[in-house]
Amino acid sequence: MALRVGVVGCRGIGTTHATAHKNDELAELVAVCDVVKSRADELAAKLQVKAYYCLDDMLANEQLDIVDVCTGGPENGGWHGIPVMQALSAGKHVLCEKPISNDVEEARQMVALAAKNNLYLGVNLNHYFTQPADDAKKLIAEDKIGEIIYLHLRMGFPGSEWAYARTAGANMEGYPYFHVKAFLAHPFSIMRYFGGNVAQIQSFMSKPSYRIKTADPMVSVNSIHLKFENGAIGYMFSSRGDTTNYYGGWWSIEVGGTKGTFAIENCVEKLIYQPAQGNPDYTAGQGLGKAPEAIITDYGVSDFGTTFPRRIHCFLEDVTNGVPKNKLRASGRDALATLEYTFAAIDSFEHGGILVNPHPLPFVKPDPNNQ
Repeated sequence: MALRVGVVGCRGIGTTHATAHKNDELAELVAVCDVVKSRADELAAKLQVKAYYCLDDMLANEQLDIVDVCTGGPENGGWHGIPVMQALSAGKHVLCEKPISNDVEEARQMVALAAKNNLYLGVNLNHYFTQPADDAKKLIAEDKIGEIIYLHLRMGFPGSEWAYARTAGANMEGYPYFHVKAFLAHPFSIMRYFGGNVAQIQSFMSKPSYRIKTADPMVSVNSIHLKFENGAIGYMFSSRGDTTNYYGGWWSIEVGGTKGTFAIENCVEKLIYQPAQGNPDYTAGQGLGKAPEAIITDYGVSDFGTTFPRRIHCFLEDVTNGVPKNKLRASGRDALATLEYTFAAIDSFEHGGILVNPHPLPFVKPDPNNQ
C-alpha cells in the first residue's frame, strides 16, 4: 500500500518534492500546505490534491504516513524546526529539506524527538543518491581504494567579479553565515559518506574585496580542514559565485587511498578511477613516477535535478520496508552531523582558525530484532 504524503511549503523545492511523490509508486500525495494561500492553491491544482494553509489543519484532516517539510526561512533552514516537531509529535514520519535547521540546538531536539517517538526522520542530503556515488562505494567495498588517506572536495557556483550581484532576500540579507549554513550541508554529507565521522575541524573563511566594498555581510569563501576518526585527512573549498572552478566544474570530490583513488565530477556526471602505482591488475603504463591509466565512466547525465526523485524514492523505500532506524539512509542524525560540523567550522573561524572538536552525535541503539 502506498504511503500517504503531505508536503509543507509550496515554493520551488516544495514543488520539486511534491512532484516526486506524485510520480512515485510508493507514495500517494494527498495534500500540500503553505501559509501563503495562493501558493498552496496553485500547487494543489497542478497536482490535483487538497490544499491546506495550516499544518495543524492538514494533520487533523488527513490520514498521513509522511510529512515532507520544504519550508525555507532564515538561512534556508530557519522554518524547518516547528513543522518537523509538529509532525513528529503527531506520530508522522518526516522527510525534511536540508539544512535540517539553521540552529544546531533545534536540530538536536528534532533528532531526539524522532528517536523518542520511534519515527523516521530523513533529510534531503541528495548529493550521494547518484550512480557515480553508488559505483564509488563499490570500489571501496571491493578494496580497490584501500585505506583512505585523503578526501578533497570543491563546490561552488561559477562566478566572478563581473558576474557579482549582491544576494538579497529575507533568508539571506543580514546573515553573514547564510552560505555556510545553507550550502555546506551537502559537502559535509558527501565527505562523511565516504570518509566517516569527523574528529577535528579547522577553518579559514573570507570574502573578496568587491563584497567588502558593498558591505555585503556574507562570508562567501570557505577553506576547511578535517581530520576523520579513521585517521584520514580532508580538505573542503566552497565559494558562492566568487570564482569559477576548472577541474570538475561546480562540484568535485576526490578520495585517495593506499590502493587507488576515485573522483566524481559534477555530482551525477563522471566517475574517474585511478588505480595506484604497483597495482598488479594494471601492468600497462607503470614505471618510475607513473601509475596505470585512469578509467573514466561518463554516465551521460548532466541534470542535477535527477537526484531529488531518487533520494525521495529511497526514503519511501526505507519507510515501506521498515528498515531499522539506525540504517535509514540520509537520516536526521546524518543531517545533524553536517550541522555540527558547520557550527564547528564557524567556531574555528571566529577564533582565528583554532582546532575544534565537533559536538558528539547522539548514540543510536541498534534494533536487536532487525539487524
